[in-house]
Amino acid sequence: MGKRGQHHRSENITITLEQLVPQDHLVRKVDQVMDFEFIYPLVEKLYCENNGRPSIDPV
Repeated sequence: MGKRGQHHRSENITITLEQLVPQDHLVRKVDQVMDFEFIYPLVEKLYCENNGRPSIDPV
């Protein structure tokens, strides 16, 4: 039999977080008026500095 109905889940697509959020999204408006620097000390203990994959910026 052929490969009918086979899924292509192994295909890779590269996309950035910037591309995922529309230009007119509320999150972009909030980001312009709020300083999120306070988050870094709060989540610092959740990230390993020398082991594992690089993290995505929590902000």
